[in-house]
Amino acid sequence: MNADVVVIGAGIVGAACARALARAGLRVVVVDRGAPASATSARGEGNLLVSDKAPGPELDLAMLAAGHWPGLAASLADELGPGFPDIEYDRKGGVVVATTEEGAGPLRAFADGQAAVGVEVAHLTPHEALSLEPHLNPAVTAAVHYPQDAQLQPVVATEALLASARRAGVAVLPHREVVGAVRDGDRITGVRTATETISAPSVVVAAGPWSGAVAGVLGADLPVRPRRGMVLVTARMAQRVFHKVYDGDYFGATQSADADLQTSSVVESTPGGTVLIGSSRQQIGFDDRLRVNVLAEIAGRALRLFPFLAGTPVIRAYGGFRPYVPDHLPVVGADPRHPGLWYATGHEGAGIGLAGVTGDLLCAQLTGADPAIDPAPFLPSRPSLAAHLASEDGPSEAGRPAGPAAAPNGGTE
Repeated sequence: MNADVVVIGAGIVGAACARALARAGLRVVVVDRGAPASATSARGEGNLLVSDKAPGPELDLAMLAAGHWPGLAASLADELGPGFPDIEYDRKGGVVVATTEEGAGPLRAFADGQAAVGVEVAHLTPHEALSLEPHLNPAVTAAVHYPQDAQLQPVVATEALLASARRAGVAVLPHREVVGAVRDGDRITGVRTATETISAPSVVVAAGPWSGAVAGVLGADLPVRPRRGMVLVTARMAQRVFHKVYDGDYFGATQSADADLQTSSVVESTPGGTVLIGSSRQQIGFDDRLRVNVLAEIAGRALRLFPFLAGTPVIRAYGGFRPYVPDHLPVVGADPRHPGLWYATGHEGAGIGLAGVTGDLLCAQLTGADPAIDPAPFLPSRPSLAAHLASEDGPSEAGRPAGPAAAPNGGTE
């Protein structure tokens, strides 16, 4: 089989890349070890956030994404028609709160720093916070409203991007495990699966938390590791949470390099009437066992925001793996050590929100078009990533092929 580009990973980031490349006129094949939209893209809350990012390259990308998603959602709806499920795009806004006097000052200072670079920020008094969220703990000490925050249904959004990509000519091949690279000298010119060889001058690794293992199979090194998170889902109820509401500790948890458990409270309603309660971050490899202590800590923190949840049944819990990169920035661009190899990965918990602009940024670099944002901070060759790449003596730990629990192909973001 021949193509111009092979994208490894049929999650939301891989789907967005495939769609952008195909709409630019390239022949694209997507391969995934499993079913499309079945891994990380099926295990998140569908967050499209600017509120949780400090000034810098990731916030710049998130701001671009915040302006991009409304048009993308409308375009998908127009293209796919009323017979396709709604991706449930909702610019509901976010409310970030502090529940202690010690946390109030840092929350306000963080928001002021974001406002200075263009984020829409509104400081709220406790009374104003309760007018937006009447069931919020009245003991809040500070609150900030972020009207640009949004949410969507991530599985449906992934399937919509893939459906649009197929309409543009993309071939999606599920249940194909990539077992090696095709090379012409130093250049990667395709991939081998267990059943076929796909020749292509460009190969894009968009395999979410499995990207480090996929890179290892292709003979490259990429320091992407899995970081596990867990979410509680309540029974359906009349709506009592109207925004995405989370505590001021969330930013610290996202930016922590600590492998130990990090939790913060994130609470939001879904159109179906359930409430999603997160979140946790923990580096435990691809261990997917249910951990009751983690769920208990998540639940306890949620009660500080919304005490009424104490009497609400939890109907299920689920977990997933985020693609963690040590410098906390996505990796989008060409691997200078392996011509023909590209990456679109490493978004950790922001992959849903940044998917569309990541696809466009990857496509612009690969086709030589002008990108909408400077790609330099996201390139594999950036200085902040250099210390985490392999030496000449061998690959880093993240780049080595994984064991059975982390089978190195497919995966999604």
